[in-house]
Amino acid sequence: MATLFKTLKQDWSISATVAGFLAVLISYSGPLIIFFQAAQQANVSHAMMISWIWGISIGAAVAGIFLSIKFKVPVITAWSAPGTALLVTLFPDISLNEAVAAYITSAVVIFLIGISGSFDKLLKWIPHDVAAGMMAGILFQFGLGLFKATDTMPIIVFGMLMVYLVAKRINPRYAMIFVLISGVILSLALGKMNPVNVDFSLAIPQFIMPEWTWNSTLNLAIPLTLVSLSGQFLPGMAIMKLSGYDTPAKPIITTTSLASMAVACVGGITIVLASITAALCMGKDAHELKEKRYIAGIANGIFYILGGLFAGSIVMLFTLLPKELVAALAGLALLGAISTNMAVSMKNENQRDAALLTFLATASGMSFLGLSSVFWGICIGIVAHLILTKHQKVQ
Repeated sequence: MATLFKTLKQDWSISATVAGFLAVLISYSGPLIIFFQAAQQANVSHAMMISWIWGISIGAAVAGIFLSIKFKVPVITAWSAPGTALLVTLFPDISLNEAVAAYITSAVVIFLIGISGSFDKLLKWIPHDVAAGMMAGILFQFGLGLFKATDTMPIIVFGMLMVYLVAKRINPRYAMIFVLISGVILSLALGKMNPVNVDFSLAIPQFIMPEWTWNSTLNLAIPLTLVSLSGQFLPGMAIMKLSGYDTPAKPIITTTSLASMAVACVGGITIVLASITAALCMGKDAHELKEKRYIAGIANGIFYILGGLFAGSIVMLFTLLPKELVAALAGLALLGAISTNMAVSMKNENQRDAALLTFLATASGMSFLGLSSVFWGICIGIVAHLILTKHQKVQ
Protein backbone atom coordinates (compact mmCIF):
# COMPACT_ATOMS: atom_id res chain seq x y z
CA MET A 1 0.00 0.00 0.00
CA ALA A 2 2.87 2.37 0.84
CA THR A 3 4.40 1.69 -2.57
CA LEU A 4 1.07 2.43 -4.25
CA PHE A 5 0.71 5.82 -2.54
CA LYS A 6 4.30 6.68 -3.40
CA THR A 7 3.68 5.86 -7.07
CA LEU A 8 0.46 7.87 -7.13
CA LYS A 9 2.23 10.84 -5.56
CA GLN A 10 4.97 10.72 -8.20
CA ASP A 11 2.55 10.34 -11.12
CA TRP A 12 -0.12 12.82 -9.95
CA SER A 13 -0.57 15.91 -12.12
CA ILE A 14 -2.86 18.91 -12.20
CA SER A 15 -3.73 18.39 -15.87
CA ALA A 16 -4.89 14.79 -15.26
CA THR A 17 -6.89 15.92 -12.23
CA VAL A 18 -8.61 18.62 -14.28
CA ALA A 19 -9.37 16.08 -17.03
CA GLY A 20 -11.02 13.82 -14.44
CA PHE A 21 -12.99 16.75 -13.05
CA LEU A 22 -14.21 17.85 -16.48
CA ALA A 23 -15.37 14.30 -17.22
CA VAL A 24 -17.49 14.33 -14.04
CA LEU A 25 -18.71 17.87 -14.73
CA ILE A 26 -19.94 16.91 -18.19
CA SER A 27 -21.58 13.72 -16.87
CA TYR A 28 -23.46 15.62 -14.16
CA SER A 29 -24.38 18.46 -16.47
CA GLY A 30 -25.58 16.26 -19.34
CA PRO A 31 -26.71 12.65 -18.78
CA LEU A 32 -27.84 13.47 -15.24
CA ILE A 33 -30.60 15.63 -16.71
CA ILE A 34 -32.08 12.45 -18.23
CA PHE A 35 -32.00 10.94 -14.75
CA PHE A 36 -34.05 13.85 -13.40
CA GLN A 37 -36.57 13.36 -16.20
CA ALA A 38 -36.89 9.68 -15.33
CA ALA A 39 -37.35 10.54 -11.66
CA GLN A 40 -40.13 12.96 -12.52
CA GLN A 41 -41.86 10.31 -14.63
CA ALA A 42 -41.63 7.83 -11.72
CA ASN A 43 -42.82 10.45 -9.20
CA VAL A 44 -40.00 9.57 -6.81
CA SER A 45 -39.30 11.59 -3.68
CA HIS A 46 -36.38 14.01 -3.28
CA ALA A 47 -34.71 11.56 -0.88
CA MET A 48 -35.03 8.74 -3.40
CA MET A 49 -33.59 10.93 -6.17
CA ILE A 50 -30.56 11.63 -3.98
CA SER A 51 -30.24 7.87 -3.43
CA TRP A 52 -30.23 7.29 -7.20
CA ILE A 53 -27.43 9.81 -7.68
CA TRP A 54 -25.52 8.31 -4.74
CA GLY A 55 -25.79 4.87 -6.35
CA ILE A 56 -24.61 5.80 -9.84
CA SER A 57 -21.83 8.03 -8.50
CA ILE A 58 -20.39 5.59 -5.97
CA GLY A 59 -20.74 2.64 -8.36
CA ALA A 60 -18.90 4.49 -11.14
CA ALA A 61 -16.28 5.77 -8.69
CA VAL A 62 -15.36 2.41 -7.16
CA ALA A 63 -15.19 0.61 -10.51
CA GLY A 64 -13.19 3.39 -12.19
CA ILE A 65 -10.65 3.82 -9.40
CA PHE A 66 -10.09 0.07 -9.03
CA LEU A 67 -9.61 -0.52 -12.76
CA SER A 68 -7.43 2.57 -13.28
CA ILE A 69 -5.07 1.52 -10.48
CA LYS A 70 -5.02 -2.15 -11.47
CA PHE A 71 -4.23 -1.62 -15.16
CA LYS A 72 -2.51 1.83 -15.00
CA VAL A 73 -4.98 2.94 -17.65
CA PRO A 74 -7.52 5.82 -17.44
CA VAL A 75 -10.65 3.68 -17.16
CA ILE A 76 -13.56 6.12 -17.06
CA THR A 77 -16.83 4.60 -15.90
CA ALA A 78 -20.29 6.12 -15.68
CA TRP A 79 -23.93 5.09 -15.71
CA SER A 80 -25.78 3.99 -18.83
CA ALA A 81 -27.13 7.19 -20.41
CA PRO A 82 -29.12 5.39 -23.15
CA GLY A 83 -30.40 3.01 -20.47
CA THR A 84 -31.59 5.98 -18.42
CA ALA A 85 -33.39 7.30 -21.49
CA LEU A 86 -35.31 4.01 -21.58
CA LEU A 87 -36.62 4.74 -18.09
CA VAL A 88 -38.21 7.98 -19.26
CA THR A 89 -40.35 6.03 -21.72
CA LEU A 90 -41.25 3.23 -19.27
CA PHE A 91 -42.13 5.10 -16.08
CA PRO A 92 -44.72 5.12 -14.54
CA ASP A 93 -45.94 1.95 -16.30
CA ILE A 94 -43.36 -0.08 -14.38
CA SER A 95 -42.69 0.38 -10.68
CA LEU A 96 -39.40 1.36 -9.10
CA ASN A 97 -39.15 -2.13 -7.61
CA GLU A 98 -39.51 -3.68 -11.07
CA ALA A 99 -36.87 -1.32 -12.44
CA VAL A 100 -34.38 -2.38 -9.75
CA ALA A 101 -35.01 -6.05 -10.58
CA ALA A 102 -34.34 -5.25 -14.24
CA TYR A 103 -31.06 -3.51 -13.27
CA ILE A 104 -29.93 -6.66 -11.48
CA THR A 105 -30.98 -8.95 -14.35
CA SER A 106 -29.15 -6.77 -16.87
CA ALA A 107 -26.02 -6.66 -14.69
CA VAL A 108 -25.97 -10.47 -14.41
CA VAL A 109 -26.34 -10.93 -18.18
CA ILE A 110 -23.59 -8.39 -18.92
CA PHE A 111 -21.38 -10.06 -16.29
CA LEU A 112 -21.79 -13.44 -18.00
CA ILE A 113 -20.97 -11.91 -21.39
CA GLY A 114 -17.92 -10.23 -19.92
CA ILE A 115 -16.53 -13.20 -18.02
CA SER A 116 -16.96 -15.48 -21.05
CA GLY A 117 -14.57 -13.30 -23.04
CA SER A 118 -16.99 -13.12 -25.97
CA PHE A 119 -16.94 -9.32 -26.01
CA ASP A 120 -13.18 -9.31 -26.68
CA LYS A 121 -13.79 -11.55 -29.70
CA LEU A 122 -16.43 -9.11 -30.96
CA LEU A 123 -13.99 -6.20 -30.77
CA LYS A 124 -11.51 -8.03 -33.02
CA TRP A 125 -14.12 -7.93 -35.80
CA ILE A 126 -14.16 -4.12 -35.80
CA PRO A 127 -11.63 -2.58 -38.24
CA HIS A 128 -9.46 0.22 -36.85
CA ASP A 129 -10.66 2.86 -39.29
CA VAL A 130 -14.32 1.96 -38.74
CA ALA A 131 -13.85 2.24 -34.96
CA ALA A 132 -12.25 5.66 -35.43
CA GLY A 133 -15.12 6.78 -37.68
CA MET A 134 -17.61 5.68 -35.03
CA MET A 135 -15.78 7.58 -32.30
CA ALA A 136 -15.53 10.71 -34.43
CA GLY A 137 -19.29 10.48 -35.07
CA ILE A 138 -20.02 10.24 -31.36
CA LEU A 139 -17.86 13.24 -30.50
CA PHE A 140 -18.93 15.33 -33.50
CA GLN A 141 -22.07 16.64 -31.78
CA PHE A 142 -19.97 18.01 -28.93
CA GLY A 143 -17.80 19.91 -31.39
CA LEU A 144 -20.93 21.41 -32.94
CA GLY A 145 -22.24 22.22 -29.46
CA LEU A 146 -19.32 24.59 -28.93
CA PHE A 147 -20.51 26.85 -31.74
CA LYS A 148 -24.23 26.37 -31.17
CA ALA A 149 -23.70 27.83 -27.69
CA THR A 150 -22.76 31.16 -29.32
CA ASP A 151 -26.44 31.66 -30.20
CA THR A 152 -27.24 32.61 -26.60
CA MET A 153 -23.89 33.43 -24.93
CA PRO A 154 -21.47 34.56 -27.65
CA ILE A 155 -19.19 36.61 -25.37
CA ILE A 156 -18.57 33.71 -22.99
CA VAL A 157 -18.06 31.11 -25.72
CA PHE A 158 -15.84 33.24 -27.97
CA GLY A 159 -13.91 34.39 -24.91
CA MET A 160 -13.27 30.77 -23.91
CA LEU A 161 -12.29 29.92 -27.50
CA MET A 162 -9.70 32.72 -27.59
CA VAL A 163 -8.27 31.67 -24.23
CA TYR A 164 -8.07 28.08 -25.51
CA LEU A 165 -6.13 29.09 -28.65
CA VAL A 166 -3.68 31.28 -26.75
CA ALA A 167 -3.20 28.65 -24.03
CA LYS A 168 -2.60 25.92 -26.64
CA ARG A 169 0.13 28.13 -28.12
CA ILE A 170 1.78 28.98 -24.79
CA ASN A 171 1.08 26.03 -22.46
CA PRO A 172 -1.04 23.32 -24.13
CA ARG A 173 -0.92 20.90 -21.18
CA TYR A 174 -2.89 23.28 -18.97
CA ALA A 175 -5.07 24.81 -21.69
CA MET A 176 -8.34 23.44 -20.27
CA ILE A 177 -7.54 24.80 -16.80
CA PHE A 178 -7.31 28.33 -18.24
CA VAL A 179 -10.45 27.76 -20.30
CA LEU A 180 -12.43 26.64 -17.23
CA ILE A 181 -11.24 29.60 -15.15
CA SER A 182 -11.98 32.08 -17.94
CA GLY A 183 -15.46 30.64 -18.45
CA VAL A 184 -16.31 30.97 -14.77
CA ILE A 185 -14.93 34.53 -14.60
CA LEU A 186 -16.87 35.61 -17.69
CA SER A 187 -20.07 34.00 -16.38
CA LEU A 188 -19.69 35.80 -13.05
CA ALA A 189 -18.87 39.13 -14.72
CA LEU A 190 -21.88 38.91 -17.02
CA GLY A 191 -24.23 37.64 -14.30
CA LYS A 192 -24.92 34.37 -16.08
CA MET A 193 -24.42 32.01 -13.15
CA ASN A 194 -27.60 30.12 -12.28
CA PRO A 195 -28.99 30.79 -8.76
CA VAL A 196 -29.25 27.66 -6.60
CA ASN A 197 -29.79 26.82 -2.95
CA VAL A 198 -26.89 24.75 -1.68
CA ASP A 199 -27.19 22.52 1.38
CA PHE A 200 -24.01 20.62 2.26
CA SER A 201 -25.52 17.49 3.77
CA LEU A 202 -24.45 13.88 3.32
CA ALA A 203 -26.60 11.72 1.05
CA ILE A 204 -28.43 8.78 2.60
CA PRO A 205 -29.07 5.82 0.24
CA GLN A 206 -32.57 4.31 0.28
CA PHE A 207 -33.03 0.54 -0.07
CA ILE A 208 -35.48 -0.59 -2.78
CA MET A 209 -36.75 -4.17 -2.77
CA PRO A 210 -36.48 -5.72 -6.28
CA GLU A 211 -39.58 -7.22 -7.84
CA TRP A 212 -39.05 -9.47 -10.85
CA THR A 213 -41.76 -9.47 -13.52
CA TRP A 214 -41.86 -10.48 -17.17
CA ASN A 215 -42.93 -6.94 -17.99
CA SER A 216 -39.76 -5.32 -16.60
CA THR A 217 -37.52 -8.11 -17.90
CA LEU A 218 -38.71 -7.86 -21.49
CA ASN A 219 -39.23 -4.10 -21.62
CA LEU A 220 -36.28 -2.90 -19.54
CA ALA A 221 -33.71 -5.59 -18.68
CA ILE A 222 -33.15 -6.88 -22.22
CA PRO A 223 -33.11 -3.43 -23.94
CA LEU A 224 -30.91 -2.09 -21.12
CA THR A 225 -28.40 -4.87 -21.77
CA LEU A 226 -28.39 -4.21 -25.53
CA VAL A 227 -27.99 -0.42 -25.33
CA SER A 228 -25.32 -0.69 -22.61
CA LEU A 229 -23.24 -3.11 -24.70
CA SER A 230 -23.75 -1.38 -28.05
CA GLY A 231 -23.96 2.24 -26.91
CA GLN A 232 -21.42 2.29 -24.05
CA PHE A 233 -19.04 -0.68 -23.84
CA LEU A 234 -18.50 -0.93 -27.60
CA PRO A 235 -17.43 2.69 -28.21
CA GLY A 236 -15.74 2.80 -24.78
CA MET A 237 -13.43 -0.10 -25.63
CA ALA A 238 -12.89 1.32 -29.10
CA ILE A 239 -11.64 4.67 -27.77
CA MET A 240 -9.31 2.85 -25.36
CA LYS A 241 -7.73 0.87 -28.19
CA LEU A 242 -7.52 3.94 -30.42
CA SER A 243 -5.72 5.74 -27.57
CA GLY A 244 -3.14 2.98 -27.44
CA TYR A 245 -4.44 0.99 -24.46
CA ASP A 246 -4.81 -2.75 -25.02
CA THR A 247 -6.68 -3.54 -21.82
CA PRO A 248 -9.02 -6.52 -22.42
CA ALA A 249 -12.76 -5.99 -22.11
CA LYS A 250 -13.27 -8.99 -19.82
CA PRO A 251 -12.08 -7.46 -16.49
CA ILE A 252 -13.68 -4.09 -17.28
CA ILE A 253 -17.11 -5.55 -18.06
CA THR A 254 -17.04 -7.96 -15.10
CA THR A 255 -15.96 -5.25 -12.63
CA THR A 256 -18.55 -2.72 -13.78
CA SER A 257 -21.24 -5.43 -13.71
CA LEU A 258 -20.38 -6.28 -10.10
CA ALA A 259 -20.57 -2.56 -9.28
CA SER A 260 -23.97 -2.45 -10.99
CA MET A 261 -25.27 -5.30 -8.83
CA ALA A 262 -23.97 -3.59 -5.70
CA VAL A 263 -25.75 -0.26 -6.28
CA ALA A 264 -28.92 -1.54 -8.00
CA CYS A 265 -30.99 -1.76 -4.82
CA VAL A 266 -30.46 1.94 -4.03
CA GLY A 267 -31.66 2.97 -7.49
CA GLY A 268 -28.33 2.95 -9.33
CA ILE A 269 -28.80 1.99 -12.97
CA THR A 270 -26.20 -0.10 -14.86
CA ILE A 271 -22.59 1.06 -14.45
CA VAL A 272 -20.78 1.02 -17.80
CA LEU A 273 -17.61 2.10 -19.55
CA ALA A 274 -17.78 5.74 -20.62
CA SER A 275 -16.86 6.78 -24.14
CA ILE A 276 -17.41 10.52 -24.60
CA THR A 277 -15.97 11.62 -21.26
CA ALA A 278 -13.25 8.96 -21.56
CA ALA A 279 -11.86 10.84 -24.54
CA LEU A 280 -11.10 13.76 -22.20
CA CYS A 281 -8.85 11.59 -20.06
CA MET A 282 -6.98 9.64 -22.74
CA GLY A 283 -5.46 12.43 -24.80
CA LYS A 284 -2.34 14.57 -24.41
CA ASP A 285 -4.32 17.26 -22.61
CA ALA A 286 -4.56 14.90 -19.64
CA HIS A 287 -0.80 14.21 -19.69
CA GLU A 288 1.96 14.13 -22.27
CA LEU A 289 2.98 10.64 -21.12
CA LYS A 290 0.41 7.96 -21.94
CA GLU A 291 1.44 5.82 -18.96
CA LYS A 292 0.59 8.62 -16.50
CA ARG A 293 -2.92 9.38 -17.77
CA TYR A 294 -4.37 6.72 -15.47
CA ILE A 295 -4.34 9.44 -12.80
CA ALA A 296 -7.26 11.05 -14.67
CA GLY A 297 -9.28 7.85 -14.10
CA ILE A 298 -8.52 7.93 -10.37
CA ALA A 299 -9.29 11.66 -10.12
CA ASN A 300 -12.54 11.05 -11.98
CA GLY A 301 -13.50 8.44 -9.40
CA ILE A 302 -12.62 10.73 -6.48
CA PHE A 303 -14.83 13.51 -7.85
CA TYR A 304 -17.61 10.96 -8.33
CA ILE A 305 -17.26 9.94 -4.67
CA LEU A 306 -17.65 13.59 -3.64
CA GLY A 307 -20.65 13.89 -5.93
CA GLY A 308 -22.19 10.76 -4.41
CA LEU A 309 -21.57 11.70 -0.77
CA PHE A 310 -22.98 15.18 -1.31
CA ALA A 311 -25.49 14.18 -3.98
CA GLY A 312 -28.07 16.73 -2.92
CA SER A 313 -25.61 19.61 -2.86
CA ILE A 314 -22.70 18.92 -5.21
CA VAL A 315 -25.07 18.30 -8.11
CA MET A 316 -26.74 21.60 -7.33
CA LEU A 317 -23.34 23.30 -7.47
CA PHE A 318 -22.85 21.96 -10.98
CA THR A 319 -26.09 23.61 -12.01
CA LEU A 320 -24.52 26.98 -11.14
CA LEU A 321 -22.71 26.91 -14.46
CA PRO A 322 -24.73 27.97 -17.51
CA LYS A 323 -25.30 25.14 -19.97
CA GLU A 324 -23.52 27.11 -22.69
CA LEU A 325 -20.35 27.17 -20.60
CA VAL A 326 -20.53 23.41 -20.14
CA ALA A 327 -21.16 22.92 -23.87
CA ALA A 328 -18.16 25.08 -24.72
CA LEU A 329 -16.00 23.21 -22.20
CA ALA A 330 -16.98 19.86 -23.65
CA GLY A 331 -16.45 20.98 -27.25
CA LEU A 332 -13.02 22.48 -26.60
CA ALA A 333 -11.87 19.60 -24.38
CA LEU A 334 -12.81 17.07 -27.08
CA LEU A 335 -11.25 18.88 -30.06
CA GLY A 336 -8.09 16.80 -29.81
CA ALA A 337 -10.04 13.54 -29.66
CA ILE A 338 -12.20 14.57 -32.64
CA SER A 339 -9.20 15.46 -34.81
CA THR A 340 -7.29 12.30 -33.84
CA ASN A 341 -10.19 10.02 -34.70
CA MET A 342 -10.95 11.85 -37.94
CA ALA A 343 -7.30 11.49 -38.97
CA VAL A 344 -7.20 7.77 -38.11
CA SER A 345 -10.49 7.08 -39.90
CA MET A 346 -9.31 8.76 -43.12
CA LYS A 347 -5.73 7.42 -43.03
CA ASN A 348 -6.41 4.27 -45.08
CA GLU A 349 -7.33 5.49 -48.56
CA ASN A 350 -8.83 2.13 -49.53
CA GLN A 351 -11.29 2.18 -46.62
CA ARG A 352 -12.25 5.86 -46.42
CA ASP A 353 -15.74 5.15 -47.72
CA ALA A 354 -16.38 2.59 -44.97
CA ALA A 355 -15.04 4.95 -42.30
CA LEU A 356 -17.04 7.88 -43.70
CA LEU A 357 -20.28 5.86 -43.74
CA THR A 358 -19.62 4.85 -40.13
CA PHE A 359 -19.03 8.48 -39.16
CA LEU A 360 -22.17 9.76 -40.90
CA ALA A 361 -24.44 7.00 -39.55
CA THR A 362 -23.14 7.48 -36.00
CA ALA A 363 -23.34 11.28 -36.11
CA SER A 364 -26.87 11.17 -37.57
CA GLY A 365 -28.45 10.05 -34.29
CA MET A 366 -30.57 7.51 -36.18
CA SER A 367 -32.59 4.94 -34.26
CA PHE A 368 -33.77 1.72 -35.91
CA LEU A 369 -35.34 -1.31 -34.21
CA GLY A 370 -34.74 0.40 -30.87
CA LEU A 371 -30.94 0.37 -31.32
CA SER A 372 -28.78 3.49 -31.29
CA SER A 373 -26.89 5.15 -34.13
CA VAL A 374 -23.64 3.95 -32.54
CA PHE A 375 -24.68 0.33 -33.04
CA TRP A 376 -25.84 0.90 -36.61
CA GLY A 377 -22.79 2.98 -37.44
CA ILE A 378 -20.56 0.06 -36.50
CA CYS A 379 -22.73 -2.46 -38.39
CA ILE A 380 -22.85 -0.36 -41.56
CA GLY A 381 -19.13 0.34 -41.35
CA ILE A 382 -18.18 -3.33 -40.96
CA VAL A 383 -20.42 -4.39 -43.87
CA ALA A 384 -18.96 -1.63 -46.06
CA HIS A 385 -15.44 -2.60 -45.00
CA LEU A 386 -15.99 -6.28 -45.89
CA ILE A 387 -17.58 -5.51 -49.26
CA LEU A 388 -14.93 -2.99 -50.27
CA THR A 389 -12.07 -5.19 -49.10
CA LYS A 390 -13.40 -8.16 -51.09
CA HIS A 391 -13.84 -5.96 -54.18
CA GLN A 392 -10.26 -4.74 -53.98
CA LYS A 393 -8.94 -8.30 -53.71
CA VAL A 394 -10.80 -9.26 -56.86
CA GLN A 395 -9.24 -6.34 -58.72
